[in-house]
Amino acid sequence: MRGFKGHKASLPRKVCVACGREMVWRRAWAKNWDEVRYCSDACRKGKGRDGH
Repeated sequence: MRGFKGHKASLPRKVCVACGREMVWRRAWAKNWDEVRYCSDACRKGKGRDGH
């Protein structure tokens, strides 16, 4: 993904398992994209946006 030139529609997407929000690939997740399950630290800690 190093040569990314602004084609955001072609980036991989996932759904957060805690809140159901769609996540778009970020460079920070490049090395572990397969393991990413949550959209934020709040969702990862069990305090998702839908009142967990």
